[in-house]
This record gives sequence, C-alpha cells and structure tokens, in this order.
Amino acid sequence: MRRISCAVSAAVLMFGVAPATASPPAAGQTISGEWRNVKNTVHIRAYPCGDAVCGTVIWASPKAQASAREKGTERLEGTQIFREFRPTGDGGYTGKVFVPTVGRTFAGKLRVTPDDKLVGKGCVLGGLFCKSTTWLRLN
Repeated sequence: MRRISCAVSAAVLMFGVAPATASPPAAGQTISGEWRNVKNTVHIRAYPCGDAVCGTVIWASPKAQASAREKGTERLEGTQIFREFRPTGDGGYTGKVFVPTVGRTFAGKLRVTPDDKLVGKGCVLGGLFCKSTTWLRLN
C-alpha cells in the first residue's frame, strides 16, 4: 500500500498534479493538440491512434528528463504517456496513463473543460487513490 502511495506521489511531482474537477467540454472542443502541464516541465501531443486517442511527450525540461531517467525511462521525449483513450459518451475519455517517474501504467480519465483545459485523472486500487492534473493547451 505504501509503495502505491509513493507511486501516486511521484506522479504528482512529475506532472504537477493538483486536485481538480472537470466539467463537460463545450461544443467543438477536442482532446487532440499540444498541451503542457501547469509547471511547464512536460509538453505532450494528443492525437488519434486507431479508434482511440494517444499522447506522446514532445518536450521535457532537463529536470523532468532526469527524474524519468532515475526511474528507468531513458528517453522521456517520444514516450507515449496517454494510451488507448476512448470516448465514454459523456464528453470524457478513459484509457491508460504511463507515469515515467514510476515506470508504471495506471487507469486514467481525460476530459476537456469548457475553458479549454485538459484534466487528467489517474487512480490505483480500483479508485481508492486518485490524483488529477491539469494540462494547458499550447495550440
């Protein structure tokens, strides 16, 4: 249990995770595009991949890269962190999130808010421990 809690805490440090709530997206908003975390240490590109949406790191600060390397992710840039996200029918998406700083994949949810932010939520132990992060659109 302590190990899982540490993993979630590591995700908080890496991606600048902070508590957040997501509202349904406004018409025309899309998950596709380029996003940055609130600390501006990681940029991702979200894009269609088959019948799903994926997201790959396109830029990372030296500190973020070093943190990922310490945990076994040799090259952060180019790493797919959003995997197999599919629409849920309510404006959100569910899929998997790879957290490079812990080298593990967790169940996750994504939603674009009416103010055009991408809110990601990852949970472990069947939803017992959850953390959210907000990504800001770059384009």
